[in-house]
Amino acid sequence: MKYIFTLFITLIVTGASLAQTFKVPPYQKFKLKNGMTVYLMEQHEVPLINISAVFDAGAVQDGNRYGLASMTAEALLFGSSKYTKAQLEEKTEYVGASVDTYAGKEVAKLTASFAVKDQDLLFDIIQDVITKPTFDQAEFDKYKQRQLLQLTQQKESPRGVMSSYFNRFVFENHPYANPLMGTPNSVSAISAADARQFYQKNFTTDRAAIAIVGDFSTPAMKKRITDLFGNWKTAAATSPVLAEPTVAFDKSRVLLVNKDDARETTFMIGGKGITRNNPDYIPVIVVNTILGGRFTSWLNDALRVNSGLTYGASSQFGTLRKSGTFAISTFTKVSTTTQAIDMALQVLDSLHRTGIDEKTLSSAKNYVKADFPPRYESASELANLLTDMFSLGFDESFINDFQKNVDGLTVAKTRQIIDQYFPKDKLQFVLVGKAETIRDKVKKYGTITEKEIKAEGF
Repeated sequence: MKYIFTLFITLIVTGASLAQTFKVPPYQKFKLKNGMTVYLMEQHEVPLINISAVFDAGAVQDGNRYGLASMTAEALLFGSSKYTKAQLEEKTEYVGASVDTYAGKEVAKLTASFAVKDQDLLFDIIQDVITKPTFDQAEFDKYKQRQLLQLTQQKESPRGVMSSYFNRFVFENHPYANPLMGTPNSVSAISAADARQFYQKNFTTDRAAIAIVGDFSTPAMKKRITDLFGNWKTAAATSPVLAEPTVAFDKSRVLLVNKDDARETTFMIGGKGITRNNPDYIPVIVVNTILGGRFTSWLNDALRVNSGLTYGASSQFGTLRKSGTFAISTFTKVSTTTQAIDMALQVLDSLHRTGIDEKTLSSAKNYVKADFPPRYESASELANLLTDMFSLGFDESFINDFQKNVDGLTVAKTRQIIDQYFPKDKLQFVLVGKAETIRDKVKKYGTITEKEIKAEGF
C-alpha cells in the first residue's frame, strides 16, 4: 500500500512532464530457432512478471466459420496435457495469478500476470496451455451452449452489434468483415475438432511472438524461454498474408436494420480510416479528439450538451494492420433520428469548412499528452505494447516521438490531416431502428439497403 500511495503522489507531481520524458524502456528482442520472436523487458519496481503472447490466429482466419478463432482461443484454457480446466483455474486462483486467452480481429492472445515467487508453476502452465491444449470435448460443448445463448441475446442491444453491421457494410466480403463472436448458425456447426484443426494451422511459431516484462534477469529469462519454447515444433504458416481491402465508395449508402420494438435509432456514419502504422496516426488522433474523441468534443457538445438529442456522441478511428474505419456514432429517440443525423453531419462539415484554430488545437494537444502516458505505465501494458508492435507493424518511435509529433502539429498541418483522412462525402450510414417510421426520412442520405435485426448474421 505504501508503494502504491508513493507512486500515485509521484505521478501527480510529475504528470505535467511525464509525457515529455516517457520512452519505451530498454528491451531485448531475439528469435528462437523455431522462428518465434521473443521480447524481454526488465521492470523491477514490483515483484511481478507479465506476459503477452500473440499468434496470427484472429477472426480474419475464420473463413466462413465465423467465431472459430474466438472459440479456439478461449478453448486453450479448457485443459492441457498436464492440467484439466478445473486445475488450471484452481492453481492460478490459489496464487492470485491471471491467465487469459482471447481472439481479436487479426490476432489471438494469451496474457498472464503473476508473482515472481510463483513463476515456476505459471511458466509450466503457460507452456502447456500454448503448446499442448487438449480441446476437451465436454468443456467445449458447455462453452458453445453459453456462446449460443449469448448470440441469441446480443441483438437486443443494438449498440453491442453496431460495429459488426458497420464492418460488414464497409468491408463487404473482405475478412475484416468477419463477426468476431460468430453467428448462431456458424457457432452451432463448430466442434472441438474444428478448434483443434484451427489451432494446428494458425498457432504457428513463425508468426508468433511472446513478450515478458517484469522483475527478472534477462540472461536467466532468455534461458528459461528458450528451454520452454525453443523446441516447440509447429507446422509453418500456410494462411496467405491478408490482402489490403478495397474501401472505396462511389456514392453514399444507407444500411437500415429494422428492429420493430426499437424506441431509439442507433447509428454510425463514416467510411475508410487508417492503418495502425500510418505515419500520421498521432495527428489524426489529435484532430479526432476535437471532433469526437473526448467529452468536450464538438460532436458531444452539439448532440448532448447543447441539444439534448443523446446521452453521448463520439467519433473514432478503428485501426488495423491493412486498413481501418472512421465512424461517428450515437443514438437518439426515433422521433429525432434525422435531427441527430443532420447535426452530426453539420459538425463534420464544420470541421472541413472552418478547420481548427490555435486555441482549440492547443487544448487537444494538452488533453492527448495527459491521456497518453498512463496507457503504457504498467508492466502488463508494456508487454501488450511489444506484441502489438509485432502484430500491427509499428515500432517504439510511436512512443518515443509521441511528444515531438504532438507538439509539432500545426494548424496548417491539421488542414491537410482533415482533407486527407476525415471523410467528407460518399459517406456510409448504418442505422438500427424502427424502419417503418424512419425509412422515408432517411432515404435522403443515400441508397437504402434493408435488413431485419432478427435475420442471421450482419
